[in-house]
Amino acid sequence: MLTVGGVLHDAATEWPEKTFLYFGDEAISYREVDERSDRVAAGLLQAGLKPGHRLALLAWNQPEWLYTFFGAAKAGIGVVALNVRYRKAELEYMINNAEAKAFIGIERTPDFDFIEFFDQNRDLFPTLQHSWFIGDGADEEHSFQRLIRTIPDPEMLGDAERHVGPEDLVILIYTSGTTGRPKGAMITHRSILASARAAVEHFKIERDDVFAGHLPMNHVGGVTCTVMEALWARAAVVLVPSFRPDTVLEAIEKRRVTVLGGVPTMFTMMFAWEGFPSRDVSSVRLTVAGGSNVEPQLARELARRFSGCEVANLYGLSETSGACVLTRLGDGVEKVAKSIGVAIGDFQARIVDDDGNELPEGQVGELMIGGACVAKGYYGMEEETRQAFPSPGWVRTGDMAYVDSDGYLYVMGRKKEMYIQGGFNVYPVEVENVLTSHPGVLVAAGIGVPDPVFGEVGRYYIIPKPGIGVDEEELIGFCRERLADFKVPKQFVFVRELPLTPAGKVHKALLKEQFLKEHSGGA
Repeated sequence: MLTVGGVLHDAATEWPEKTFLYFGDEAISYREVDERSDRVAAGLLQAGLKPGHRLALLAWNQPEWLYTFFGAAKAGIGVVALNVRYRKAELEYMINNAEAKAFIGIERTPDFDFIEFFDQNRDLFPTLQHSWFIGDGADEEHSFQRLIRTIPDPEMLGDAERHVGPEDLVILIYTSGTTGRPKGAMITHRSILASARAAVEHFKIERDDVFAGHLPMNHVGGVTCTVMEALWARAAVVLVPSFRPDTVLEAIEKRRVTVLGGVPTMFTMMFAWEGFPSRDVSSVRLTVAGGSNVEPQLARELARRFSGCEVANLYGLSETSGACVLTRLGDGVEKVAKSIGVAIGDFQARIVDDDGNELPEGQVGELMIGGACVAKGYYGMEEETRQAFPSPGWVRTGDMAYVDSDGYLYVMGRKKEMYIQGGFNVYPVEVENVLTSHPGVLVAAGIGVPDPVFGEVGRYYIIPKPGIGVDEEELIGFCRERLADFKVPKQFVFVRELPLTPAGKVHKALLKEQFLKEHSGGA
């Protein structure tokens, strides 16, 4: 019976002194992570939490996050993963939606004091019974250091672990909220381990591999595609508190990172950082881009900048607990630039119409994923669960795609991102791929906006490359040479930055919302 705590204990038994985590100058072994998470589990149980309860966790990518995650998993307590950038509205909604019994988090960020916030707003969180803070500023009662010093009672801990099963909740990850209110995807021990195992086998991850751990832990990119994959393979993770091009590249050079994942925005920022050429990145054998479309130009740039390494595409969602579709090793840059890959492990992919009927090869429809990686649904949202998870083990992704005769999948964009210009369907990702192939374009993001003549037209936000001039007329001509006339954007907006979701994707729903506010009553 596989559980997250059980897999950690097995790894610590097999390789007790092997490094699991690097953090700053510290190397933390599998044995140390296992023992420290035992103490957290014991502390939670002695405080009165029980299997089936939920605990809200808010911290940087740091060892305490993982001690808590693994400790809660051993105690049968589901972690509610929160982002350090969340403030009152998000915290109140997610903690109460999840009915969390306890909170563990950092004391403060440069612009927000979490100790003060929870002390002054106790009435906002009726289910919270305990709070512990990571650092030296909390009193003894609320100190995480006191919690982690708990001496485990073997009988109490053993009894809790015996009650933990593969179908139990291990982590609740909220969707980024690009549309509507955030939904908490119920990821189980079984589903997170299924995704991690399939990816490790697909990419041939080994004990000697070292992952860069800069993707946020409150997202599957950080917890599944980094930490859990490393755990399954008995590999190591270099924890980087949060993404910054210089700190990630420093970690790569210092710890000889071999596996580097990231969303396209992160790679673009790395390449734009002036210090990149001076860093030694020769240890990287595999770069994995996921989270949103990988434009052809970025795929080629990855192969050039990380010379000699494999470039891969990753597709996964909170609802699939992590990766579920990957390109194959050896596919080459041109394949990666076009396809998100094939279903991995024993997972399945279907392309369906609005009624759920499977469509033939080459026809665009909604992508559905089936298999052990699929989450149990959304916590406390029966109707949303029914719509997204039409049958056990299957999820509607909301992405429009098609499949070829070899089983390779090609994503055209979010179902809700498609717009109809003059009666023709337009998928922004196709246009964005063309725009980012222009030498003067760094980032492109398109949305459909209302138009009195065409019904909807494409509005594309452009971040130009530094030092290279580009204007609307030039981009229109560039697109006309490469796209059907109905796909050519009607509007361009040149910007210095774009809003991002917590996972690092361009926040297109917010762009649309801002446009509608600015043009309410107008065009």
